Amino acid sequence: MALPKLLILLLSAALFPWPSPSSGAPLTGPRKEPPPLVIWHGMGDSCCNPLSMGAIKKLVELKIPGIYVLSLEIGKTLIEDMENSFFLNVNHQVSLVCEMLAQNPKLQQGYNAMGFSQGGQFLRAVAQRCPSPPMINLISVGGQHQGVYGLPRCPGESSHICDWLRKTLNVGAYTKGVQERLVQAEYWHDPIKEEIYRNSSIFLADINQERGINETYRKNLMALKNFVMVKFLNDSVVDPVDSEWFGFYRSGQAKETEPLQDTALYTEDRLGLKEMDKAGKLIFLAVEGDHLQFSEQWFCTSLLPFLV
Repeated sequence: MALPKLLILLLSAALFPWPSPSSGAPLTGPRKEPPPLVIWHGMGDSCCNPLSMGAIKKLVELKIPGIYVLSLEIGKTLIEDMENSFFLNVNHQVSLVCEMLAQNPKLQQGYNAMGFSQGGQFLRAVAQRCPSPPMINLISVGGQHQGVYGLPRCPGESSHICDWLRKTLNVGAYTKGVQERLVQAEYWHDPIKEEIYRNSSIFLADINQERGINETYRKNLMALKNFVMVKFLNDSVVDPVDSEWFGFYRSGQAKETEPLQDTALYTEDRLGLKEMDKAGKLIFLAVEGDHLQFSEQWFCTSLLPFLV
């Protein structure tokens, strides 16, 4: 299914006005060879868009000389990569990425991972399901770790794809066909219908241990050195924005939210997050701006230190 040219233009011009890499002194770290970096893009983006992931890749390579950066491409072309961010089963995507990483000789001694928007929770699934090669640090930039309950700006208010997504999710997010074929349905979290969500979600409910405890998931996530979560304080895309820090709506309603530390996920420590928090492994960062909008200076100051 081909996406309309209008959506491509909106994504490039409106959602991802990334700063271009500029000259400047590279970061220095204690290691002569910095760990490799794996990047996973967000909804409607692609691995190598020069205005988004392409710019991030170049910036990291400029600031950290000698680093190997792999920006994940899910598909054979950039258009297919973009389409798959909407229509390719997430569990299948994660399996494909696990295979890519396992076969890449440059990653076998370990790598850092940075996921943008939905790419953040997808890379968390990689950390939980595929510990080899080992992920060192996980940086989630606007990732929706407790899912979403709404698509306020999908992106692009005028895009008919967004209108169709909203209607489909509101009507039948938990039907088998939608769950298996629509990416955003797989992390749709209805706080009013929690039981239906837990029983029907084929991706998020699994990685968040909603139906039982997989000790392997817990052990693998806790093996991270740091789990960095970036929240955008003026986010108009993610609903609720607290999901970027693992918070969510209190069960049974969709008005009041609760922080991670008040959720059952944390108090029951189903993912090991409570233990990681006590060990100082959870890093909560906040930045002014809308979804995925940040300055080059902030990116270099706040995130690059975790990569060296």
